[in-house]
Amino acid sequence: MIFQQKLTNIIKKNNSLLCIGLDSDFEKIPPHFKKKKYPMFEFNKAIIDATSDLVCAYKPNSAFYEARGEKGIKELKMTCDYLRKKYPQIIIILDAKRADIGSTNKGYAEFTFGYLGVDAVTLHPYFGKEALEPFLKRADKGSIILCRTSNPGAAEFQDCQCGGKPLYLKIAENVAKNWNKNKNCLLVVGATYPAELKKVRKIAGDMTFLVPGIGAQGGEVETVIKAGLNSKKAGMIINSSRGIIFASRGKDFAKMARKEAEKLRNKINQLRN
Repeated sequence: MIFQQKLTNIIKKNNSLLCIGLDSDFEKIPPHFKKKKYPMFEFNKAIIDATSDLVCAYKPNSAFYEARGEKGIKELKMTCDYLRKKYPQIIIILDAKRADIGSTNKGYAEFTFGYLGVDAVTLHPYFGKEALEPFLKRADKGSIILCRTSNPGAAEFQDCQCGGKPLYLKIAENVAKNWNKNKNCLLVVGATYPAELKKVRKIAGDMTFLVPGIGAQGGEVETVIKAGLNSKKAGMIINSSRGIIFASRGKDFAKMARKEAEKLRNKINQLRN
């Protein structure tokens, strides 16, 4: 199944634009998990089982797994394998922000789509379309291009003028008009910049955006929904990580994660409807 159709199906099934970021920092997971053989995986599994009917996607951030070396990479793969086996209808996004020349990207693409078996990956546009072809040509997978990121220092380069417009708008224009022939491109646009989100929406039409920055980073749901919905009252994968998975560090962590996920999912739906 192609990425966009799979995404459309799960949004409809779970009535959700919510993505939970599995930023399972080993130092922050509940203490009783640290004694387990596979602590990050067991933590992720509990979060997934508690929230699987509330989301359209899960987004593990590769950095938290790479930080633990081979153990972390194994638990990242275990998490992806578990999702594909038990919840195959839910989108898996690897947040890895890959970027390199084309021949190197072939290796990254194989690791991402072959070894881990995820549905989509975040990518840097700096090397240009040619370098990203190993990802873009995978019509069945999502290529999520960084456009306007959620961090405070995003403007340092992303606001630089390029052909009479900010660089982030030039990226949006190129991706929408020239890179998306397989209809598998998405854009990353942070919730912390709703005015910029609105501008990108005008350029990108109904393209889907991955929207990080809700919750701990300060993004407001109301302004994001108003600025970012497409003509179909969708077009966004709205991510929350720490605000959900670390809602509690006690034995009730999964219950509290579900509570926070349900509250955010329902708030998004109330605003989009």
